[in-house]
Amino acid sequence: MSALSHVSARPNEPLSTPLVFTLAAGAGLSVASIYYSQPMLDIIGKQFNAGISSVGMVPMLTQVGYALGILLLAPLGDRHDRRTIILIKGLLLVVALLLCGFSGGLNALLIASFVTGLTATVAQDIVPASAALAPERSRGKTVGTVMTGLLVGILLSRVVSGVVAEYVGWRAMYLMAAGGVLLISLALWRVLPRFTPGTSVSYPRLLLSLAHLWQQHQTLRRAALAQGLLSVGFSAFWSTLALMLSERFHLDSAVAGAFGLAGAAGALAAPLAGSVADRIGPARVTQYGAALVMLSFALMFLLPVLPMPVQLGVIILSTIGFDLGVQATLVAHQTLIYSLAPEARSRLNALLFTVVFIGMATGAALGSMALAHGGWSGVVALATGSAALALIIRLFSQHLKN
Repeated sequence: MSALSHVSARPNEPLSTPLVFTLAAGAGLSVASIYYSQPMLDIIGKQFNAGISSVGMVPMLTQVGYALGILLLAPLGDRHDRRTIILIKGLLLVVALLLCGFSGGLNALLIASFVTGLTATVAQDIVPASAALAPERSRGKTVGTVMTGLLVGILLSRVVSGVVAEYVGWRAMYLMAAGGVLLISLALWRVLPRFTPGTSVSYPRLLLSLAHLWQQHQTLRRAALAQGLLSVGFSAFWSTLALMLSERFHLDSAVAGAFGLAGAAGALAAPLAGSVADRIGPARVTQYGAALVMLSFALMFLLPVLPMPVQLGVIILSTIGFDLGVQATLVAHQTLIYSLAPEARSRLNALLFTVVFIGMATGAALGSMALAHGGWSGVVALATGSAALALIIRLFSQHLKN
């Protein structure tokens, strides 16, 4: 009751730091659930005597579940109390993670992984909730902080799961993740107020309205396309980094996972982008962010002419730069679309992240092809080119407010 009173009594004041931190932690712990399996595939394969193609279905089905959850479940936040949805999906995610940890065979793990992806979309309920609670003048900073928690969860999940699986076991990782999600879900239930639904239409009409929103708002289409293009480069880099580091520098997967720390360093600076968006406008921030991503990727074109130790330093610098740029642009794009239709924030968020997910999947596929046919320079060219297209889209909007 105290949380409800705090939010409703002073609606024009920024949210308290503990509340924003809890929202950020909830987003990070939830989304991390879909990435824990990636560094553990070799260990899981040996446990179940499964080949790489079979065990590779674990992260794939997790991602498929997440994509479907974004499209089919995230819009429910506009029709029902987000506080209740966050609790229910959080508890279901706990159950799914426990099922992963206690799986007796690969088939059981595959089913549990799909459900994990489906319910991990609670992260996409937490972000619109933060936007709804924050006053307009500090909305960019608040969303930026929560999105930082989400991105840090993505980047650090691989590092954590690799270490835990190596020293404690892959089942322990899932059980620890379930405990973390349970605690944060209960904490969110305690600190969040009740939310008034933005619509009372039926679920089928709610899904049909996604097409209407997409057609109605040019700002949404432009934001989704630009962010999707940035996601192509982001995913191409991260999906091929370990292979490149092994081939060129003879470094193992643990070192590749540690590059997530560099990405997290960039992500931690992203709330500044939200503050800047509140001052100069989110459209301008999207231009700066896309330009930073393009320049950070382009910097790696210098690698062939640099000494080997310097090359690693450049890759780290580029990683910090493009992660900051991608995160800053995403925060600014969310700030833009959340102002379009406050009663439809969950659906707007679902549409944006559906395109982002398509960009991530496309980047992973094209990145592998680029590495196979053009080496690391091919991956850099792909990432730089996609970022340049995103920048063009944002510059094309420079005379508009979107």
